[in-house]
Amino acid sequence: MQWVDTLVNYVKDFSTYRTTIGAGDILEILIIAFLVYYILAWMKTTRAWQLLKGLIVICIVLLLAYIMEMSTILWLAENMLSVAVIAIVVVMQPELRHALEQLGKKNFLPTGMFSDASKREQETFSEKTINEIVKASFEMGRARTGALIVIEQNESLRDYERTGIEVDGIVTSQLLINIFEHNTPLHDGAVIVRGNRITSATCYLPLSDNLDLSKELGTRHRAGVGVSEATDSLTVIVSEETGKVSVAYEGQIERGFDSDGLKARLQQVLNKQDEEKTRGKHIWKGRSKAKNEKENIS
Repeated sequence: MQWVDTLVNYVKDFSTYRTTIGAGDILEILIIAFLVYYILAWMKTTRAWQLLKGLIVICIVLLLAYIMEMSTILWLAENMLSVAVIAIVVVMQPELRHALEQLGKKNFLPTGMFSDASKREQETFSEKTINEIVKASFEMGRARTGALIVIEQNESLRDYERTGIEVDGIVTSQLLINIFEHNTPLHDGAVIVRGNRITSATCYLPLSDNLDLSKELGTRHRAGVGVSEATDSLTVIVSEETGKVSVAYEGQIERGFDSDGLKARLQQVLNKQDEEKTRGKHIWKGRSKAKNEKENIS
């Protein structure tokens, strides 16, 4: 592939270049850095982040194919490149439109995106919030009131929030019950919980295409499984027909919980996420400490 040859030759010949850096070069570097920063900040809060990770994997495979001279794979990739670009534009059309709208509003520095991310990290999913969700779920189950409660974890659910109505209220059992009460304006759709707050209600979720799901499950359950397939969220589902409480997580659905079982499951999954974040911080601190000790010794 021509672009791969160009990249490899550029890397090989890079040491031969002897250039001076002027004011124009510095300005150009700053502009490119700003664009990369803006694009990555935008992608972090959309489905494009998962798409980027997939593209990185494909690029690694193509690089290995080039090194090992797999001509058939390279030929297929080269001929499918134009189609792939069009497919990406079609798939990401809502996100691209939203990004252009932000650019048109002159939101050049996506501080809101990073502030949302930092706010999401600062908010902890407390024991009180777990108890309120469990209490509301089983009270609605006894009254045969259907409910769909999506709990955000590491991956942003902002795309789904935009399909609903903003609420921004503390999670309480009374609020959840009032939202899903029959014949109320907000009862249809899902609520999204971030930290200890309900961010949006009446949100639309993608339906799962999994053919292995039981035929007994209706649209509400398939929507809960669908969003758990697309993100790392955990969804609590209350059946309107039977009153039973289920949990959808990582594309799987677990049914027939009692109050103690649901509480334990929520604590298990959410504590797992907290442990992963804490482990990552400890690893980073450990590396920094080891680096500092090494520098002090030297």
